[in-house]
Amino acid sequence: MSLFKHFFQEKPRYLQSADILDGAPLSPLIQMHQVVKTFKNAAGEFTVLKGIDTQFNRGEFVGVIGKSGSGKSTLINMITGIDRPTSGEIIIGGVPIHQLNENQMAVWRGRNMGIVFQFFQLLPTLTLLENIMLPMDFCHVYQPAERPQKALELLRLVEMDEHAHKLPTAISGGQQQRVAIARALANNPPIIVADEPTGNLDSKTADAIFNLFENLVKQGKTIVMVTHDSALAKRVSRTVLIADGEIVNDWVARALPTLTHQQMLAATREIEPRRFSPLQTIIEQGKDNDQVFIITKGEVEVVFKQSNGRESVLSHLSAGQLVGETEALNHQAAAASVRSTHTPVEMIALQREKFLRLVNESENTRQALETLVRQRQREREKLQPVLVY
Repeated sequence: MSLFKHFFQEKPRYLQSADILDGAPLSPLIQMHQVVKTFKNAAGEFTVLKGIDTQFNRGEFVGVIGKSGSGKSTLINMITGIDRPTSGEIIIGGVPIHQLNENQMAVWRGRNMGIVFQFFQLLPTLTLLENIMLPMDFCHVYQPAERPQKALELLRLVEMDEHAHKLPTAISGGQQQRVAIARALANNPPIIVADEPTGNLDSKTADAIFNLFENLVKQGKTIVMVTHDSALAKRVSRTVLIADGEIVNDWVARALPTLTHQQMLAATREIEPRRFSPLQTIIEQGKDNDQVFIITKGEVEVVFKQSNGRESVLSHLSAGQLVGETEALNHQAAAASVRSTHTPVEMIALQREKFLRLVNESENTRQALETLVRQRQREREKLQPVLVY
């Protein structure tokens, strides 16, 4: 006990919550650089995370999705410090948590991070109120006399204050998960990490839990949540898709959602970042183009040059949309030019042959793209009925 007393009295600056709270909304909060995690067993070594490079911003509600065994829970364990990377860096609010020892990590986590587990992890011999007070006792965040009232306020937040003095076994699974969320908020942490928090709940209870998370984000919390529920995943502000221990490029997933996760990962490995200056031609009318682009920032315009030299702007495309897919699918030269507008444009590029290979491997993707091409052609024909494509 004396060791912990001495540790708490020191209160190093890098263990204070204020470090995490500093910073503008949507600025980087959690940064992972080349994170690798390898496990050893009787059969040898098995690498679960393969050079993860990603970040989570302040005030975001991020859903981490992927198939079973893809590395989702291991990724979460890296962020919480429950497990440590084999190599790479994890920096949260400026603190390199991979360098903290176990005692430092425990105190830092108690002050800065609330964790919600799939199986609640409430202590069965403590009342609900006592379960919530436990993190307060450990981190000495409030005065002892204040803690019961603070805990009761949190139970009231999750509509469980009437059950404050019951043991966990006396309430339902959905109610236990509510209490687990209240416990995660015990020390008012800026970050909430949840690993399949609705995995064992019915849809109605899961929806109520998700609504609670949404309200916490509105209050300024940052939430990173692993989920297998596709309906809930659509409600977060952003998703991070992991496949075979690697992060799938978010723009690839948005633009080509009907690809399998493995196909998205294959595309992620092949893409090249491109940047175009204002009013720069990206695709030239009448010429072959050997790349398909996905816009990641900015806007482009599709321009048709008529025989009299007059230009007509047929459409504008913005972030998340494909460029050049029509020419690729139809194996033809560009029917119109594509150029950036008055601001720079950032894109990712995929070679045409690699794009076509992915499309040919996915009938759903081919059908979706053919529908998109027909839709764009109809829109352009309405604007320029005299044009022939």
